[in-house]
Amino acid sequence: MTNTGHLQAVLVPSEQLPEDAVRIHGWDFNRGNTLDALLGSLLHTGLQASALGQAIHEVNRMLSWRLSHEPLLPEDPCPDPAQRAATRAKLFLGYTSNLVSAGVREHIRFLVQHSLVDVLVTTAGGVEEDLIKCMGDTYMGDFHLAGADLRRRGLNRIGNMLVPNSNYCKFEDWVMPILDAMLAEQAQQGVRWTPSKMIARLGQEINHPDSIYYWAWKNNIPVFCPALTDGSLGDMLYFHTYKTQGGLVCDIVEDIRRMNDQALKAAPRKTGVIILGGGVPKHHICNANLMKNGADFAVYLNTAQEFDGSDSGARPDEAVSWGKIRADAKPVKVHGDASILFPLLVSQTFAKELERRQQQGQQQQQQQQLGLEEEQQAAAAVPEHQANGLHK
Repeated sequence: MTNTGHLQAVLVPSEQLPEDAVRIHGWDFNRGNTLDALLGSLLHTGLQASALGQAIHEVNRMLSWRLSHEPLLPEDPCPDPAQRAATRAKLFLGYTSNLVSAGVREHIRFLVQHSLVDVLVTTAGGVEEDLIKCMGDTYMGDFHLAGADLRRRGLNRIGNMLVPNSNYCKFEDWVMPILDAMLAEQAQQGVRWTPSKMIARLGQEINHPDSIYYWAWKNNIPVFCPALTDGSLGDMLYFHTYKTQGGLVCDIVEDIRRMNDQALKAAPRKTGVIILGGGVPKHHICNANLMKNGADFAVYLNTAQEFDGSDSGARPDEAVSWGKIRADAKPVKVHGDASILFPLLVSQTFAKELERRQQQGQQQQQQQQLGLEEEQQAAAAVPEHQANGLHK
């Protein structure tokens, strides 16, 4: 075999890549050290850095979409140009309880506080841990602390975080009178409680600006938790049945109708889903979007793998096969820890979107003030005899 033959056997001739092919190149810190510049370079860094860059791009697509971007159809129910320009995508955010135990709670609260998302789905721990943090702190620990020693000391470990038993005692003291009041309202006023109604009530009662669910209640953002009993809150409901001989009823059927209608009746809005972690929140959001033939935008952030067939690990393309994400969507999954990924994503998407909205609000106020001043100046310029004539 000739040398040329050896080369052809080892190095198959390359085909020419298109001119617009993305070239791999990381951020050069000689050019500065800013978060925006670093994260702006992720798309062409490769590996999961590029996946995060794609997720940032996809979330910004969700935030920038307006109904005015779509062609106006005959007999369109929303023909008004101003209304179409103001109609945004409906955003679903799902997350697991460990992220609320961690500092991701503050990032979620930021989104809810400023009405940057429309629907929340979480687990029981995702509800109670937020409320409990308004009563007592969660502390840094270590993944390798001995469980038997922690048990003796009354400390509960969540990964490398520690929650004292006393926090749950405070939670019980706080929540039991609220459950009593809810039972009385059920008996006397015919209130039919659902998980989302219970969470809204707890958000109202906590009345604390650090709480996700205080802001969800205040901004009328529904929070769904089909597994509401699977945590400390479920323990409290269980204890309450013995204290009151039962009676408090929580209707999950009303909530599944309300949840699915969030997607089914979203039109003419498109829907976007952002899911941190897996489990119940992931499937609950995706399944609701099945009712409208799939979400239009989707981003997953999790560490789960698909080899075991779990829904938690399933890539977005599996959801496409079920009709939970539209076939023409451009979904993104980033394989990684959401406690690292989500704050980076928020810094390049929702945080900037809030700045834009606040600037637009200020500009509108300035324009309104200018218009008012012009009207006042015009009125002052009218001669007195004309002004008297206008008032006759």
